[in-house]
Amino acid sequence: MSNETHDFENAANAVKALTERPDDNTMLQLYALYKQGSAGDVQGDKPAFFNFVASAKYEAWEKLAGTSMEAAREQYVDLVRKLGGNV
Repeated sequence: MSNETHDFENAANAVKALTERPDDNTMLQLYALYKQGSAGDVQGDKPAFFNFVASAKYEAWEKLAGTSMEAAREQYVDLVRKLGGNV
């Protein structure tokens, strides 16, 4: 396992241990970076408009289309560190 993958997995665990929950926009950014870093570009159909949370998650992930998985992982780790996560 590469250091990049190891740091990414550690960051994913560190998010769960944050003492304060980040604001909604930061949570969406974390979600989108995690999905882009683990699955690549957005997949599947966009959720129905009235499913606000799922639609917001989809749109946040969709904005990262074209970002490499490696770059998304690095951004995710950096963001978790800024939030005080022990990566």
